[in-house]
Amino acid sequence: MCPRATTRAKWASRAGRLALAGLALWLPAGVVSAQEGAGARLDWRQFGNLSITGPAVAGLASGPVNRVWYSTAGDRLAVLTAAGQTWETTDFESWKSAALAPPARAVAEASSLPEPGAHVLASGARLYAAGAYVWSSEDEGRTWRNLTQFAKFSILGGPLTDLAVSPTNPDDIAVANLRGVWRSLDGGYTWDSLNALLPNLPALRLLQTPERGRGLALAFTTGEEAEWAPGERTGWRPSESSRLAAERGLATTIARATASAPVRALRAGTYLYAGAADGRLFSSSDDGLTWREFRFADTGRVESIFADPREPQIALAAVAPASASGVRLLRTTNAGLFWDDLSANLPPGAAHGVTADLATGTVYLATESGLFLTVTNLRNASPATRWERIDNGLPRAPVQDVMLDSEGNQLYAALAGHGIYRTLAPHRLADPRVVNAADFSARAAAPGSLLSVLGRRVASARMGETVVPVLAASESESQIQVPFEARGATLSLNLADGTPGGRRLALPLRPLSPAIFIDRDGTPMILDADRGLLLDAQTLASGGGRIQILCTGLGRVSPDWPTGLAAPVEGLPRVTAPVTVYLDRTALRVTRATLAPGYIGFYLVEAELPVVVNAGPAELYLEAAGSESNRVTLYLRP
Repeated sequence: MCPRATTRAKWASRAGRLALAGLALWLPAGVVSAQEGAGARLDWRQFGNLSITGPAVAGLASGPVNRVWYSTAGDRLAVLTAAGQTWETTDFESWKSAALAPPARAVAEASSLPEPGAHVLASGARLYAAGAYVWSSEDEGRTWRNLTQFAKFSILGGPLTDLAVSPTNPDDIAVANLRGVWRSLDGGYTWDSLNALLPNLPALRLLQTPERGRGLALAFTTGEEAEWAPGERTGWRPSESSRLAAERGLATTIARATASAPVRALRAGTYLYAGAADGRLFSSSDDGLTWREFRFADTGRVESIFADPREPQIALAAVAPASASGVRLLRTTNAGLFWDDLSANLPPGAAHGVTADLATGTVYLATESGLFLTVTNLRNASPATRWERIDNGLPRAPVQDVMLDSEGNQLYAALAGHGIYRTLAPHRLADPRVVNAADFSARAAAPGSLLSVLGRRVASARMGETVVPVLAASESESQIQVPFEARGATLSLNLADGTPGGRRLALPLRPLSPAIFIDRDGTPMILDADRGLLLDAQTLASGGGRIQILCTGLGRVSPDWPTGLAAPVEGLPRVTAPVTVYLDRTALRVTRATLAPGYIGFYLVEAELPVVVNAGPAELYLEAAGSESNRVTLYLRP
């Protein structure tokens, strides 16, 4: 069998696996409308994992852990995190919540300390000590062996907060620090991380959602920034981004102009907003030349400010109450001249983050008590409406922040310790949107391309008298294929979506509108042509190799192929438009551009990589007769 036939056979056998990888329709268990669906069970899915990678430590890290201790039988280990949560493990891998109180710290006597302030424990004739490093002594502390130093650094990532020794085995020790919890079974000569499944990711704020080739970015409670890059599979990696530094710089500038000390600062075009620890709100509509100050009664620290750059005169501020009253959410429609209260029935406790969709008036609020939604008119001083919880299906934990992607389609929530979760934004059920199925963008449709209808189950669809195939549908999302026969500048659709008379839509139509498929974690659907493996941050593309790119929107093919029919395995119809693949703006040799075998609406573009490539991430995109696709990241090795 020739190499190309082998590749086609791989594609035929791979179809089911790729559908599971997120190439076909994502089918969340949706709800019926933004407000009515608040009490329904949204399909929350975890984004990324609970581990941190990157620091020079002996394994995956997590957030700060204050205490660690063994059970009296030595068969259980418990930790108290800096967030105040207690977890227990019996298999030293998985963790469950436990109602345990840490024991009093035991202290042993030693002839000397290996470092000032070290905590010493005795285990039979052996002593252990914890400070910046872990130490052991066999002679009552007269001499000490450093168990965790490599060069001038600790392999556990910093000073220790606690040390525990198993009551049944003096070689079984565990330590805790700002990077998590670690265990040794040989008296400290080798160490294992126990952090992979510990619900202790120190997520504090969402800084960026995954789109346009970028990853999801977080601020940690430790003051660090981290990112889950497209294609990441191991853990959150510390980022050198300056987002927080830029915000601090803006806050410093505002502080000079307002004689205050802002704890939150936001720029939306020429509009500036800031909030202080005492509840005062500051605003400027002229890039800081003049300022307004406003303060509501009985408000504490301003925790979060939201403003949409497209309508920056509208802003929301989540404010902690000064007393035991409920969460406070304030709104301005006139750039801070006046703020009104939207708190309504919110429960007591702290508010942490806020985001909104102005078109539908939907507001999402992250609080100590959970995640809430309300719908109101944000463009005028409409009264507050009732808030509903939308965290069914999420772990029970304080919600630290909430954010919508730039298109307002996906909702992301950061939970204390439990990481990041996402779902189709509930307001999409009240305001359906048709997007490109490859990257959820609002790009134009093209003959043969795939579209996703967000917020509706589509039973049938038509383009004039032509039937438009509905490939899959759920209560909150459907997928359709644009007929290959579509012509002109506008695609007129009539969707039978349960509304009286159906829904009529007019979308921009272009002969070509390429888009590379990405999964819900932002990983582009690019495969190694010879191995058939999905390429990501762990499975790298090799210099001189061939890659296969799954995309849509490449238009007509030759010979013509029926709309709604899966492409054959042999004799694949070829794309008629010229297709170019760019890697870091350098054109690659494209060996073929066809329909993807066994799929409907998918195209397969194969290209050869240069023999010599730079190691690391590279930008990749397609161009078809001058029309560019989305830009994605391909990870390379020489």
